[in-house]
Amino acid sequence: MCSRFLSVVALCALALAASGANARELRVCADPDNLPYSKEDGSGFENRIAQLLARELGAELRYEWLPQIRGYVRKTMGEGLCDVFIGVPKGLDRVATTKPYYRSTYVFVSRSGERAPRDFADPRLREARVGVQLVGNDLAATPPGHALVRAGATANVRGFTVMGDGPAAQRMVEAVAARRLDVALVWGPQAGYFVKRSAVPLEITKAVAPVEAPDMRFEFSMSMGVRRGDAALLAELDAAIERCRPEIDQILADYAVPRTDAAS
Repeated sequence: MCSRFLSVVALCALALAASGANARELRVCADPDNLPYSKEDGSGFENRIAQLLARELGAELRYEWLPQIRGYVRKTMGEGLCDVFIGVPKGLDRVATTKPYYRSTYVFVSRSGERAPRDFADPRLREARVGVQLVGNDLAATPPGHALVRAGATANVRGFTVMGDGPAAQRMVEAVAARRLDVALVWGPQAGYFVKRSAVPLEITKAVAPVEAPDMRFEFSMSMGVRRGDAALLAELDAAIERCRPEIDQILADYAVPRTDAAS
């Protein structure tokens, strides 16, 4: 168990401190204002997971803060500023990724008790005011955006850029609560966090790819990322994830992360 291992780590850490040896560091790259994942005050769920792993590895947690702008990997890990990303899609080609520690999906967010569209086959979706996330400098659509095009539901779509005044997901959830949108298509971990904190009752429905596009991916497994070639740290993190899985699962549950893996 993670907690049992911590007692050994604590003893080792005390011994190192007493001898004046330099403490090990776990250097993490993170966005300073990107809830629910990370925030400079440590209130994101990736912050909490990073704290857990640092304790587990007997290391001092140190952050390199940078907003997630274009060239993020190159400007952080690529420059040697940090060693770990806490949340990246499994198989991201610019880093080596650990075993996944959760899997989530895009979801529909709507007001509770109201007959808003909840799937791409619903003909009302063509008339509904729909919010979608836009990523990158070129305002590329997320998978639900492409699904809306396939469904012919583009007349009243509003795009929310990930770079803006507060997280895009927060702005989308607030727009649904305020009736400026009928429904929003949001990445699950972000939707769960802001829906849970909404003063207006909202609900989440899993988004399923249109029947005419069964190969469209809405679900993604999330892992940790390290520098390519750092096999030792990768193996350490894989082992730590396994030992601390119950604690990680509880953190994700605390942040209302919708999951499509076994811990759902």
